[in-house]
Amino acid sequence: MRDLVGAHVSSAGGVALAPARGAAVGATAIQVFTKTPNQWRDPVIDDGEAAAFRAALAAHGIRAVVAHDSYLINLASPDPTLWHRSLRSFIAELTRCRALGILAVVSHPGNHIAGRTAGLERNAAGYATALDTVPGVAVWIEGTAGSGTALGATFVELAELRDRIPPGLRDRVGVCLDTAHLHAAGYDLTGGWQALWDAFDRTVGPAHLRCLHLNDSQAVRGSRLDRHEWIGDGTIGPDPFRRVMREPRFARVVKIIETPKRDDPVRHDRRMLRRLRGYARGGRPSGTEGFACD
Repeated sequence: MRDLVGAHVSSAGGVALAPARGAAVGATAIQVFTKTPNQWRDPVIDDGEAAAFRAALAAHGIRAVVAHDSYLINLASPDPTLWHRSLRSFIAELTRCRALGILAVVSHPGNHIAGRTAGLERNAAGYATALDTVPGVAVWIEGTAGSGTALGATFVELAELRDRIPPGLRDRVGVCLDTAHLHAAGYDLTGGWQALWDAFDRTVGPAHLRCLHLNDSQAVRGSRLDRHEWIGDGTIGPDPFRRVMREPRFARVVKIIETPKRDDPVRHDRRMLRRLRGYARGGRPSGTEGFACD
């Protein structure tokens, strides 16, 4: 379980096809959408599809799988119609994950629009209702880049959001950090590595970090722009990724890349995972790493 490294993979054609796509890029962990992320329609997972998905996970050696919720969901919205629609969709997401045996849903906090404190309250209430409705599935709150009125760009907001969930449900709530989002929000992953993790440990707590999205960035630090780049090729650079892959505290944390797939998704995901594993072994990246063997 120390190698939980993988990619967000397509579930086009049915979620049961996703594990094979993960195996094709060398993943031992995958992230999937259980529905089209930019549509409200919520499909129902039948017993046959759930069984096929579980069998595919076992057949392809996928050790961990998480889902990512829909882009349309905004549980911090002050609009009652959108909030209730978002809640129904989020409950449906957890229900699909329970049927598929997916351990957790990675969820972006919403946009508060009209006030941070009230937005945190609404967001937490939505998470709590969904967790109470659907047992067994965890929610991992993802830190955001902080554009507009998005919640969750700081460790303080992530901690506040989690702390507003009732104690009986809070043990099913963890945190997912995205390196590109941290960078965009102003955290210094290169020169301030130790200070960053000291702040996280004080504010959120190390036990609550369940997932890392490993993405370099096209944007400058503090820009609030969420622009992913290949690992080691962006404005973050290779050093923080080497540290992640060699740091014992992250050994059992699920690590997912969401790096650009561009002209060849399999080739590029495969070389990014090879690059990360090379960092873990002490290797150094090069501009053509992974291409000759693809």
